[in-house]
Formats: sequence, structure tokens, C-alpha cells
Amino acid sequence: MDGEADETVAVGDDCVPGRRRRVHGMLKLYYGLNEEGKAAEESESLDPCDINGPHFDPELYLNKLRRECSLAELMDQETCMVKQIRSLDSDMQTLVYENYNKFISATDTIRKMKNDFKKMEDEMDCLSANMAAITEFSASISGTLQDQHTQITKLSGVHTLLRKLQFLFELPARLNKCLELQAYAQAVSSHRRARCVLQQYSHLPSFKGIQDDCHAIMDKLAQELRQKFRDGGSSAKDLSECVELLLQLDEPAEELCDKFLSHARSRLESDLQGLEAEIRPYPSAAKDASARRSPSLADNSPKFNTLPSPTSNTDILEFIDRGCNEFVSSLCLVITSYQELFINHAQTGELVSKNIPQMANCKLHAFVDNLAARYFSLVERRIQEEKSVGDNSLLVRALDRFHRRLQAVAKLLPGSAVPNKGTEIVIRAATERVKQYLSALQSFYMDSLTDVRQALATPRLSVAGASVAGGGAHLGGPGPGRDAPNSLPELLSSLSASILNQIKSVLASVHLFTAKDITFSNKPYFKGEFCSQGVRESLVVSFIKFVCQSSRHFCESAGDKGGSTPPALLLLLSRLCLDYETSTISYILTLTDEQFLDQHHSPVTPVTTLCAEAKEAAQKLLNHYVKVQGLIISQMLRKSVETRDWVNTIEPRNVRAVMKRVVEDTTSIDVQVGLLYEEGVRKAHSSDSSKRTFSVYSSSRQQARYAASYTPSAPMDTNLLSNIHKLFSERIDIFSSVEFNKVSVMTGIIKISLKTFLECVRLRTFGRYGLQQIQVDCHYLQMYLWRFVSDENLVHFLLDEIVGSSAHRCLDPAPMEQSVIEVICERG
Repeated sequence: MDGEADETVAVGDDCVPGRRRRVHGMLKLYYGLNEEGKAAEESESLDPCDINGPHFDPELYLNKLRRECSLAELMDQETCMVKQIRSLDSDMQTLVYENYNKFISATDTIRKMKNDFKKMEDEMDCLSANMAAITEFSASISGTLQDQHTQITKLSGVHTLLRKLQFLFELPARLNKCLELQAYAQAVSSHRRARCVLQQYSHLPSFKGIQDDCHAIMDKLAQELRQKFRDGGSSAKDLSECVELLLQLDEPAEELCDKFLSHARSRLESDLQGLEAEIRPYPSAAKDASARRSPSLADNSPKFNTLPSPTSNTDILEFIDRGCNEFVSSLCLVITSYQELFINHAQTGELVSKNIPQMANCKLHAFVDNLAARYFSLVERRIQEEKSVGDNSLLVRALDRFHRRLQAVAKLLPGSAVPNKGTEIVIRAATERVKQYLSALQSFYMDSLTDVRQALATPRLSVAGASVAGGGAHLGGPGPGRDAPNSLPELLSSLSASILNQIKSVLASVHLFTAKDITFSNKPYFKGEFCSQGVRESLVVSFIKFVCQSSRHFCESAGDKGGSTPPALLLLLSRLCLDYETSTISYILTLTDEQFLDQHHSPVTPVTTLCAEAKEAAQKLLNHYVKVQGLIISQMLRKSVETRDWVNTIEPRNVRAVMKRVVEDTTSIDVQVGLLYEEGVRKAHSSDSSKRTFSVYSSSRQQARYAASYTPSAPMDTNLLSNIHKLFSERIDIFSSVEFNKVSVMTGIIKISLKTFLECVRLRTFGRYGLQQIQVDCHYLQMYLWRFVSDENLVHFLLDEIVGSSAHRCLDPAPMEQSVIEVICERG
């Protein structure tokens, strides 16, 4: 038993809160209370076997258990019941112990309350007796003074009446005195106090005379107020007071509205005229001079040029400040005064029934819209004169101040279109600013290209690297050299860096429109359309497309015309567009999206589209470069063939100078292309590549071809052999697109040059020495050109065709010995 009790106590100590809740629940159940402490209205259980019910019968409960339960179950039930009894006894002891102090305190409190209430009853009895005595004494005093109170009341009424009569009789003199002192408000107030009384007793001669005198004086006062109103020299406060007094004198409200607005219009128009004077342009000469200067960016600096403003003294921020401080502030004051006089004041008076507030509100809206339209026109004219794109912060601050001050008009005049029109001006200004920045970027790009052309055309002071004398004149610029002050890599790096810096500078300037401290930046337009369509599409994407399109335009000029695009510029632009395709476009658009696009509000041009356009431009430029350089060399070869008498020429003793020039220019082009493009992939070269040409020319096939030409059937046999040889040769596409590497570019140039040489040879007739000269020239070309192309067999084939074609058109085809050709070429 003691062990079970100790166990019970231990368990109870571990879960005291749960035990207390259970005990309280059992007490509430015993007393029949619910959770709120009120008696529960539940139906009583009538089951005699319900041990917790009021109708519990122990005998029936025991009989039921004996019938239904086994011995083990009865023993378990007994054990459970013993535990519950012990638990209830323990809970009861705990409750008594915990609440013992409360019971003692409650007993003391009840004992103290009995003593206090006994003392309070004595005091209440004393107070009741005192109140009865006071009531009796007050009744005695009232009875004694009843007659005198009635007499005093009557005398007080007579005194009040006499004071009113005295006021009425003194009213004309009082009004005249106020009129002399210009105390118009006091005069109107005094007259309004007496007007009803004089009107009520106007049938009496004395009151009639007073009324007539007052009317005459008030008419004179109203005349002075009208004159003061018309003069317009008073302040806004005096004007408001004048209108208020005239309204109190029953002047027509609509007429007063028109006069008030007319007077206010004259003052506001003077402010507008002052603003218009600020945007008056310079004389025509200065205006034309400034108009000829288009907005552009600095040539060699990331900062922008600042064009002089056509205004006389003030910048855009000062102009907006003046407009806000003078016109907008005056307009707000007029709106406030007008509403107080004709709208708010009329809402509580007798003017409501005449629809005066509605009429006055309509007139005010029309008045504000008319003047605001003129003000907005001046603001837009001044904004349009802001052609300088150097410092955008001044314009943004001015627009922010302009937009911020217009919000006061929106608060004073709900429903007015003025704030929305002001926001439209800000939007148009921002859009126009983006267009100006795009134009400035385009101008900067074209100016940068002009500088590059000048740098390419400037003769170098020193020649370095592998440049060859005379090569620069044909390449449209100085010969390439890694130590040259204006090398192509330096020009490309400088051009690309300057363009990128200008784009970053423009983005930083445009980003001011979306700064958090700018009031209009939270407008939906500046959060969505301005960022996506305005900045990204209209500015950045448009400029990238402009770069690609303007670069493609350089391919439209003919390569053999004077003043055409220098080939070096074509090469540089192709590399620039290729760099844009690989990395620059992605970087620029990522930078733009990070600054402006939190989320895409509308469809935008994907990066892949712009990259594809840039790559297309790069491919077209490189193809055109190959064509131009090929035509330059082809022109030399064509003239060398057309201006020579190949039938009567002397025996060849050296290589012609034009062939040396071709090799020199080809070498110069190879170095130039290598400055901007990688080497590329070549096919494996044979060990005797420099001698392949002659071995081919002196092969048994060639010897058979030349020997057969001495027989009568030689033309037919020779042509047949040549055609059969071409059937098994790989077709050469002369003007195919080149890849972005040096080997492919050089291969394309050499193909065009040798093809031109071949076609020129086909149009000429050769003698013996003419054929031998062609052999020497082709062998010399083979010695040097094979190392520039991707496949040396291509050079072999074309040179073989040249020699074969000259042999077909030779009157005495006697080829030169291989050893002699080698000696001549080595000596040359």
C-alpha cells in the first residue's frame, strides 16, 4: 500500500498541471458546471448502473458485474476502483491544502466587510438627515425671494430690449464709421445682425428710416468692394475677403465666380508670360548654328558633349522651379481660395438650393484645364530644347519636381486631368530622351569609325613586323605590324571598349528615370514599358541592330571604285561583329536586364536573334573583305596579262615584277588577317610543296600533252585529255563563304586571284617564250602561295590549269626545262 501511495505521489508530481485539470474537471462535473462556470442544463442519467449518475444503485451494479464479468475481470475492476478512490482522496487533500490560505483570507475579508458596512450605514443615516435639512432651508429661501425674482426677470428683459433698440438706432452711424475705417467685414457683420429685425418692423416709420439709411450705406460699401475687386491690386487674401463680403451682401454668385477667375487669370498669365520669355530663342544666326549641331557623344571620352542651351540664362531645373514656385503655387492658391468661397462655403448656406457649388466647380475645372494646357505647352517646348545628353540628372530632377508639384493640384482638385497630362509629359520626355541617347550612340559609333579610317589611312612613322613596302597603299591603311602605333588589335580593342563604355554611361543616365527617390518612377509605365520597350528594345537592341546594319552597308560599295571602304576596316568590323556575337551582346543585354527588368512585362528580342544578326553581318563583311582583296590582286594580274605581247616576247630570264608584288601583298594580307583571326586548320603539307608545281608541269602527262601538239590531231587530243582530267578533279567554288580563321580567308583571296589569272590567260595567244614565262611565273607563285592556303592541292590545280591553258593557246608549245625554271625562280 505504501509503495502504491509513493508511486501515486511520484506520478502526481510529474504531471501536476494535467492532474489539476482533471481534478477541476471532476469538481465541475460533481457540481454540474460547464466550462464557463454556469450550471449545465443537461438531462440527468436515469441508469442505476451509472456510477457517476444521481440514480446509482450499488446492489444492481454489483449484480450486473457478477453476471457479466469473470473473476479476473472482477479483480481488475476492483483494482481500478481502489486506484480511483485513492486518487480522489489524494486530489481532495491537495485541493484543501492548496486553498487553505484562501479560505482563511476569505473568512477575514467577510469579517472586515461586516465592520465596514456597519460604519457605512451610520454615515448614510447622517447624510440623509443633512440632505433633508438642506431641502427644507432651500424651500424657505425660494418662498421668500419669489416675488423679487419675477421682478428681476422682467427688468432684465426690458434691459435687453433697450440694448437692441440702442444698437438699431446707432447702426447707421456705426456703419459709416466702419466705412471710413475700411472695416468692411465688421460693417457687413453688423448689418446682417440687424437686417432681419429691420425687415420685420419695416412698417414702422422709425425702423423704416433706419433700414433706408443702412441700405444706402451698404450699397456704397458694396460699390467700394466691387471697385476694389476690379482694381486687382490687392493680395489674394484681401481678394478672398472681398469676394466673401460680396457674397454675404447677396451679390450674384456666378458673376462673382467669373470676376474672381478673370482676376486670377490675369495674375497667372503674367507668370506664364515670364516663363515664355525664358524660352525665347537666340537670334536666327545662333539658332541656325546650334541647329546644325546634332546631339552626339564625345569621340574619345566616355563623357558626352554638352551643347549650349538655346535659352538665355536658366537651365531646365531653374525653369521648372520658377514655373512651380510661381505658376503652380499661385494656381493652387487660387483653387483653394475659390473652393473656400464658392464651393465649400456654399455647401452650408442657402446657395445649395441654387446649384451654385456645381456651377462653380465646372467653371473652376475649365479655368484650371485651360491655363494648365498653356503651362504644359511651355514646359514641353523647354524640354524639347534640352538637346544635350551630357548630364541627364538635371532633366530627371526637373521632371521629378514638375511631377511632384502637380500632385498638389490633384489633392486640391480631385477629378482634374492636370496630373495625368503632367505624367504624359514626363513619359514623352523620357521617351524622347531615349531617342536622343540612341541618336547620340549612333553618331558616336559613326564618328568612331571615321577615326578608325583616319588611323588606317595615316602613314606610319616606323615599319615593324612583317609589313612589306607598298602593301599599305593597297590595303587602305598602314601595313600591319605588331609594334605599329595604330595596329588593328589596338584599334579593335579601343573601338570595342569605347562603344561599351558609352553604352554603360547611357544606361547609367537612363537609369535615373527609374530611381527609387523619383516620384514618377512608381508609375506603371516606368516599371514596365519604359524598361522593356523603351530602354532595352528602343535603345540597346536598336543600337546593336544599327551596328550590324551599318556594318553591312560597307559591303554595298564596289571594291574597285575610288573612295570605297578600306579592306582593313572591313576586316576590323567583321571581327567586331564576331566578338559581339560571341560575348558582347550577351553581356550588354544581361547588364540591361539586371538594371531595368525585374520581370519581363512584355515580349523582348531574345539574345539569340541579335547574335545571329551579328554573325550574319560578320560573315558578310569577311566575305566582302576576301572579295575586295582578291579583286585588288586580280587587277594587278589582269593588267600584267593584258598589257604584254605574249607571242613576240623574249626568252624569260627572271620572274616578272608583278608576281613578286603579288607574293608581297599576299604576305602582307596574311599578317594583317593574322592580327585579328586565329590560324585555322590546314591539311598536311608534303615535304616538297615548293617544288610540286614544276614536277607537275614536267610530268609525263604534261610532256605527252605538249608533244602531241606537234601532230595534226593535237587540238582534239589535247582538249580531250584536259576535259578528262577535269572530270576527275574536285570542283573548286571560287566565291564560297569563308570561315572565321586566317587560313580560310587567305584561301578565298588566292582562289579569286588565281582564277582571274586563269581567265585572263584563256583570252590570250602565246608564243614559245610566252609559255615559258608563264611557267616561270607559276612556279614562283607555287613556291610561296602554298603555305597560305588550307589545301596546297588547290594551288597546284589552279596553277596547273593556268599553264595548261597557256599551252593550249601557244603557237609553238615548247616548255622550259625544270632545272632552268628553278634557277630563274631562285635567282628572282
